[in-house]
Amino acid sequence: MSNPVVHWEINAKDGGKLRSFYASLFDWKIDADNPMNYGMVDSGGDGGVAGGIGQADGGAPTYVTFYVQVPDLQAYLDKAEKLGGKTIMPPTEIPGVVTIAMFEDIEGNKIGLLKG
Repeated sequence: MSNPVVHWEINAKDGGKLRSFYASLFDWKIDADNPMNYGMVDSGGDGGVAGGIGQADGGAPTYVTFYVQVPDLQAYLDKAEKLGGKTIMPPTEIPGVVTIAMFEDIEGNKIGLLKG
């Protein structure tokens, strides 16, 4: 079974400013009209993977990541840890939207998991 990349994300110090930057640079349509002010990106290309641009609140670090769709978030977090990675967000439901988790790989890169 394949586990496809299904979403990417950029978390910024100034989400609005970064959304404007990428919208102008690539002509992306970005909709941040939601309670989290999270910019859902429609890149408009055939075969392109949708993404998002969010706000790093409370001094949290910025990052760029991608999300891989897997059938069992905890099983993949456990597998990542067994291989030397570290869980940084346990399975977390965003009500009515999605359930996600995140880990750091062995180089400290943040990788997201999305329940499929």
